[in-house]
Amino acid sequence: MTADFIPIEDAPKHIGKSVSIRGWVHRQRSGKDAAFVVMRDSSGVVQCTFKKESKSFKEASDVMIESSAEITGVVAKDERAPSGFEIKGDSIHVIQMAERFPITKDQSDEFLLDVRHLWLRSQKMTAILKIRSTVFRAIDDYFRERGYYEFQSPMFTPAAGEGGSTLFKVDYFGKPSYLSQTWQLYAEAAIFSLEKIYCIAPSFRAEKSSTARHLTEYWHAEMEAAWLDFDGLQEEAEELIAFICKAVYEHHKADLKTLGRDPEFLKKITTPFPRMTYEDALKKLEELGMSVPYGKDLRTIEEKKLIELYEKPLIVTRYPKEIKAFYMKEDPKDSTKVLGFDMLAPGVGEIIGASERETSLAELERKLRDQGEDLEKYKFYLDTRRYGSVPHSGFGLGVERVIMW
Repeated sequence: MTADFIPIEDAPKHIGKSVSIRGWVHRQRSGKDAAFVVMRDSSGVVQCTFKKESKSFKEASDVMIESSAEITGVVAKDERAPSGFEIKGDSIHVIQMAERFPITKDQSDEFLLDVRHLWLRSQKMTAILKIRSTVFRAIDDYFRERGYYEFQSPMFTPAAGEGGSTLFKVDYFGKPSYLSQTWQLYAEAAIFSLEKIYCIAPSFRAEKSSTARHLTEYWHAEMEAAWLDFDGLQEEAEELIAFICKAVYEHHKADLKTLGRDPEFLKKITTPFPRMTYEDALKKLEELGMSVPYGKDLRTIEEKKLIELYEKPLIVTRYPKEIKAFYMKEDPKDSTKVLGFDMLAPGVGEIIGASERETSLAELERKLRDQGEDLEKYKFYLDTRRYGSVPHSGFGLGVERVIMW
């Protein structure tokens, strides 16, 4: 078959004309007088009808689901068809006849994970992957449009950026090393050159958890900027989320509907986002019947309860310093708290963790000693405070969590 092929989504532009498409058999059924082959490609699906008198009727009747094929026929409007139009098939060329496809409608999550390489072909997974692609593109566009430089860091690191209990330890030619949990420590060195930087890269956490929120390998979108204070950091984070939501809304209304989501909810995600302090969050949870002792981090169940009150993401600020990382700057108005925040999204919980960074060398050294850390491992990081330290801030966004939301 030597015809020029069109994407399935373009077929309605050719009503009454002969077109050729290629892709995979999504559904197939046949009767005495007609065979119906629903074809899919990356752009959509279309029903192709082969009448009994068609020279390709037998091939269309026998073709197996997920076979690869090329079909030529005339595009016609048909409200009964899944897409509101169909192709009246003239010919079908089966490129490869598939074996019996193992995935049927009623399959357990465990089975689908075992055959994930095949599950990717489903309409639901296709929609998720398309949205995921746009989220990555939107993050990149957002930072580039605002003068940020992309900066990569090593995946092997001698020091912990977050909690040591969740580090993947690696023998690096006889020396202990760890898979990176965050790009941040290296990024803080780079801001003295580039000032405003970002990165989208994998991070690794050795968390033995089967929750939907925790992955041992996940994609981390991080930014770091010199001269950026705590208030400006909150604005940067909410502007990024609003930018992502706008991009997904503009390009993926049909995909969101495939996933059972109303695209219109994304139009409500405009800045500014609601804010409350950690202390106010505890008071609000108490009113909602959930008691959280002061000094405890919020669990997923508590984050989700809190965010039920809002249609937009919520920014929770000024956590107690004992539950946050050593590099977070103390609140100048209350030294028991830090200038950090978590952004919580409806139905998911935390999607961003952020802080203004500590600029005092003496304070960083004290915190590391208090945590029993070897200062020699952090020499490169501490050097950034010895030579022209400036106010700076940054955040990390869990890309999969944003997509899940």
